[in-house]
Amino acid sequence: MRNALKVASAFAAAVILAASLTACSGANDDLAQQYRAGNDKGYISGDFQWKEYPPGDRPAAVDFSGTLDDGAAVSSTDYAGKVTVVNFWYAECAPCRQEAPLLEKAYQQFAGQDVAFLGVNTYNQAATARSFATEFDVTYPSVIDVDTKAVTAAFASIVPLSATPSTVVLGKDGRPTARIVGALPDASILTSLIKTALGES
Repeated sequence: MRNALKVASAFAAAVILAASLTACSGANDDLAQQYRAGNDKGYISGDFQWKEYPPGDRPAAVDFSGTLDDGAAVSSTDYAGKVTVVNFWYAECAPCRQEAPLLEKAYQQFAGQDVAFLGVNTYNQAATARSFATEFDVTYPSVIDVDTKAVTAAFASIVPLSATPSTVVLGKDGRPTARIVGALPDASILTSLIKTALGES
């Protein structure tokens, strides 16, 4: 309950902060501006909501494998023993563009700790994903899942397949500790969820 109250407080503060900022990350991006103005241009996204899974009521560890945007193979075994943040996105998704700098901010905050980030691009080919990463200064890798949908399918019981962006926090044992559906309004919500997962033995 205490952790849930901490995240709820972070969410409330983030909403107030997001409403007051006019020069936030992505301010010069047309699609991000459309999203902030309430015009999603037909992109499928979820209303922001988060859920924490109690330790005794968590889904099974998620087993996945795929190919990164640089052609390297990756699987869930590569992240064993780490808290892993998995974010589903694609380049033309306006809320994805809005939250990309927030995800990178959270990623940098946990540099050197047992925390990893992995993007899952559900729509684009590798060149487009790499271009997006360059434009938005995203430094963690992404799986290219457009052809196989294998990674997306592995998380189908955790997040709605049609809700983009979505984010899942996996504990060190690979089991989901939290999920976020919709774009992050601020990095603090995600960092609170990561800290909770990190604090577990």
